[in-house]
Amino acid sequence: MSTTFDLDHHAAQLRGQRPQDILKTALTHFPGAALSFSGAEDVVLIDMACKSGLPFRVFTLDTGRLHAETYRFLERVRQHFQLDIELCFPQAQAVEALTRSKGLFSFFEDGHGECCGIRKVEPLRRHLQGYAAWITGQRRDQSPGTRAEVPEVQADLSFGSHARPLIKFNPLAGWSSSTVWDYIRAFELPYNELHERGFVSIGCEPCTRPVLPGQHEREGRWWWEEATKKECGLHIENLHPRPS
Repeated sequence: MSTTFDLDHHAAQLRGQRPQDILKTALTHFPGAALSFSGAEDVVLIDMACKSGLPFRVFTLDTGRLHAETYRFLERVRQHFQLDIELCFPQAQAVEALTRSKGLFSFFEDGHGECCGIRKVEPLRRHLQGYAAWITGQRRDQSPGTRAEVPEVQADLSFGSHARPLIKFNPLAGWSSSTVWDYIRAFELPYNELHERGFVSIGCEPCTRPVLPGQHEREGRWWWEEATKKECGLHIENLHPRPS
């Protein structure tokens, strides 16, 4: 962690601030911080980060089960911003062991936790070992069941520890989906073509489906499970908040 970063002070100072100012704080105190990229919110953050002129890095989790449209989106973003996107892959042996023992769709029977743990959580944990801070596109209104209390900045005790502190910034915490899309349209940013077919929150292909009018966006994720469990493990503190 930056020796000059006072978490409690900045948590109070950044509450309710503009995403650009939160992002500037993150990249000023943690040059080259890791920006997690997967969807519409993250494209907004990449655009803001580019305009800040401050150094940052972008990574994405390639689970091996993403939609073809998502891979095309990834490439469009890379070309649009002329930046490198670091691909993080799961351990092949762990994926092979799971599919050999339980098949390709075990999560429909015993929950998504084990598969997400192998394909998402472990690769993220491995990647974040080299960072003191990372930046996400979480919004409070994404999931009333799990994300309603997401702060602008927090100590990440899921992937960090007291011995190796890790700070997580959520610059878009206070934004709505409509605000995100207003920004995308205003600056003509690339987006996943699946959004044009009713997909709102997009993850792995087997676990993502379009939502109907009036449904909340996270209802298209792991729809066979109850709403309070709709986190893949990347933001597990949303289910079990810990004091920072």
